[in-house]
Amino acid sequence: MKQFMIRALTGCCAFLILVPLGLADSKDPKWAANSVEKAGPDFKIQGEYSGILGGGDETLKYGVQVIALGDGKFEAVGYPGGLPGDGWNQEKKVSAEGVKDGNVISFKSEDGRGDLEDGKITIYDAEGTEVGVLNKVHRKSPTLGKPAPEGATVLFDAKQPEKTVKNFENGRVTEDGLLMEGVTSKKKFKDGHLHLEFQLPFMPQARGQGRSNSGCYVLGRYEVQILDSFGLEGKDNECGGIYKVGAPSVNMCFPPLAWQTYDIDFTSAKYDDEGNKTAKARITVKHNGVTVHDDREIDEPTPGGTNKDETVAGPLFLQNHSNPVRFRNIWVIEK
Repeated sequence: MKQFMIRALTGCCAFLILVPLGLADSKDPKWAANSVEKAGPDFKIQGEYSGILGGGDETLKYGVQVIALGDGKFEAVGYPGGLPGDGWNQEKKVSAEGVKDGNVISFKSEDGRGDLEDGKITIYDAEGTEVGVLNKVHRKSPTLGKPAPEGATVLFDAKQPEKTVKNFENGRVTEDGLLMEGVTSKKKFKDGHLHLEFQLPFMPQARGQGRSNSGCYVLGRYEVQILDSFGLEGKDNECGGIYKVGAPSVNMCFPPLAWQTYDIDFTSAKYDDEGNKTAKARITVKHNGVTVHDDREIDEPTPGGTNKDETVAGPLFLQNHSNPVRFRNIWVIEK
């Protein structure tokens, strides 16, 4: 049974559908929505689905990420064992295409089919027997909303936006009190722990580096990429990657408009009195509570940034890549 279910889902975990045009179907790849109200009908289908297939001693946990591509088109990725960070063994993931028939989105393979309707995907075997249901889930980072501990430097607090935005050069806030991209902290740091919360806009027509792109530059010189890479490979230039240095150990990117977290421990490069480097910079990154880089060495500053001199303290720089990424609850504990 377990082997069958893996085969049955190997070819049926991504699909293409047609839905009525709405706000989310703009032809402009730069179109972006920062709210559910503006996102349109495609956004409601996009997301994560999870459940148990089979029964008794023959069961298999399974997860699917459905990605909106604009104009009623979708792609989905299936994960035997569960969603990334929730059981997937990182050895196999699968995709396929499907089509809408009435209110049901069907995606098929030679071993079975899955029907998506009303926020769930029902899986059937080749004979048409139901073998399980995947329900839509909305995961949250375990550090989301974590308050700044005593002694921390609060760089931005969405509860006090007009006060804390002054902690940034070029600081700007939205009408609902969120920090906008393209800012540099006035305070500089050497070693410490950063907590950052960010929200990716919904940009279904955009692709690759044009999709909700920004960057969290620790010390102004080491970029932890911010990007809508929901359902993608998880490369060094995707969300959670250290740009040009290393890919995350697992792609923990949540769907756009979900609030996400970075919790980053950083240690500056060390130099002796003669100016010789004695230790490289090091960084540990937790993305949505999962460690995706563990005490990784960084040879030199990554491209971009505001401060290439590794001998001095550096700021937090949140890159402006022309996409409306939003931030809240940012603080640093210095070591």
